[in-house]
Amino acid sequence: MALARLLRVVLDALYFVAGALAALSLLGVFVLIVAQMVARWGGVSLRGSTDYAGYLMAASSFLAFAAALNRGSHIRVTMIHEMLPRLHRPLEIWALAVGCAISGYIAWYACRAVYWSWKLGDLSQGLDATPLWIPQMSMAVGAVLFAVAFLDNFVRYLVTGTSGIGSGAEDTVQVE
Repeated sequence: MALARLLRVVLDALYFVAGALAALSLLGVFVLIVAQMVARWGGVSLRGSTDYAGYLMAASSFLAFAAALNRGSHIRVTMIHEMLPRLHRPLEIWALAVGCAISGYIAWYACRAVYWSWKLGDLSQGLDATPLWIPQMSMAVGAVLFAVAFLDNFVRYLVTGTSGIGSGAEDTVQVE
C-alpha cells in the first residue's frame, strides 16, 4: 500500500510539472511575440522566432494533455452514460481502454519521430536550422505522459471503480 501511495504522489507530481512546463511554454510564446513586435518596430529581424513560437506552442499543447485529462478538462461526452446507467462501468472501461490505445499509439509514433529526426540529422527548414529532435522531444514527452495518465486512470478504475479524472466542475464559473 505504501508503494501505491508513493506511485500516486510521483505520478501526480509528474502531471503537475508537465502542466507547469506547458504554462511556461505558453509564456514563452507570449515573450517571443512581444520580442518580435519590439524588434520589428526597431527595424531588426529575429531569425527563427516564428519557428520557436511554433515549437513552444506544440510543447504547451502536448505537455498539458496529462494534467488536463486528470482535471477533467478534455471534452467528455456523458450523454450515453446518463441514458444507460446500467452500462456505466462497461462503457467507462471501454472508453478508458480506447483512450489507452490511442494515446499509446500517439506516444509510440512521437517517440519514433524524435528517434528518426535525431538519427537522420533533420534540421528545421526555417532560418534557425534547429535539429528537429530537440523541439520534438517535448511533444514525445507530453504524449508519453498522456498515455501514462490514461493507463493510470484505466488501472485505477479497474481496481477501485473510480478513475482520477476530475469532473471539470472546479474549472467552471457559476453565474447567478
